[in-house]
Amino acid sequence: MSTVQRCGWAALAVALAAVLAGCGTPGAPLPPSLNLPDRVTDLTAARAGNVVSLKWTMPKKNTDRLLLKNNVEVQVCRRESAGTCNAVGGRLMLAPGAAGSLTETLPPALASGTPRPLTYFVELKNRNGRSAGLSNATVVLAGEAPGPVTHLTAEVRKDGVVLRWTPGGADEAVRLHRKLLTPPATKPKEGLLAPQPEPLEQDLLVESDAQYGRAIDKSIQLGRSYEYRAQRVARVRVDGKTVELAGELSPPLRVETRDVFPPSVPSGLAAVATTTENGSGAAIDLSWQPDTESDLAGYIVYRREGDEGWQRISPAKAVVDPAFHDAQVQPGHTYQYTVSAIDEAGHESARSREAQETVPNP
Repeated sequence: MSTVQRCGWAALAVALAAVLAGCGTPGAPLPPSLNLPDRVTDLTAARAGNVVSLKWTMPKKNTDRLLLKNNVEVQVCRRESAGTCNAVGGRLMLAPGAAGSLTETLPPALASGTPRPLTYFVELKNRNGRSAGLSNATVVLAGEAPGPVTHLTAEVRKDGVVLRWTPGGADEAVRLHRKLLTPPATKPKEGLLAPQPEPLEQDLLVESDAQYGRAIDKSIQLGRSYEYRAQRVARVRVDGKTVELAGELSPPLRVETRDVFPPSVPSGLAAVATTTENGSGAAIDLSWQPDTESDLAGYIVYRREGDEGWQRISPAKAVVDPAFHDAQVQPGHTYQYTVSAIDEAGHESARSREAQETVPNP
């Protein structure tokens, strides 16, 4: 056997030995899973009166990204300032992915005094009592809550709902909770230019006018039913964020916003006499500023001569455009005109300021 052949067989033997050795060598052992539930990251808290309501979402996986199979132990705690985080609510067992919630009535020591931060956490533990750590922190204010809103009343006007209540302190704020009780029966229009549907629930914070005990909700739509509840709130800055301490909600107040309001009175009425080129005919052209209300049906035109009573001269169907051509005039006569607006429900506005014009003699 030549030297080249001997070298080739030797190289092949070395390579084969390396492959066989690699196949028989076990890899590094994987650490056992601790099965620690993932941390809660969406904990929220709200205080109404002396009751704190907590909400969060249970994770579906553990820290190894494996699905959790059994209920998970939940421990809630609260901490005042830099003190100890004290457990509240007892031991809870919740399913993976479930919506978690807890309500706590604050003890007298935390429900009195000046407003101060109170921080809540949720901790999830495995069967061995171990956890991946506390959840995100959520803050409410301890201290004496503002008193309840009393004597809440409502008045429906064309430009909105005027709400009134017994005023409190000079620096108080009031939060109004509005619920739409009669959502529209028809499906809202779609498209880029379509109006946004009215929200079923909405919060309105009243600050500058709260000390006077009044506010106006201009975002309502006539012809619908709403429910209002109000609560006084104290607002404190904590770590650069505004935190509210809210009082009890007032009893619900139902408001029917029936549309009994006529359109706005037309303005800018002008009258101009015209004649044909050969002088055989005459007319008076009227024009006025258009009304922009969404439920406008049109306009009604009235005319009188001298001391006579007003007569409707427009057709039985309302005039759609803000203009009218009166061809039933006589040369040498002077006429007075006025215009009203009418909506789709038949509510007619007051009449506009008069306009007068004389038809020239031929």
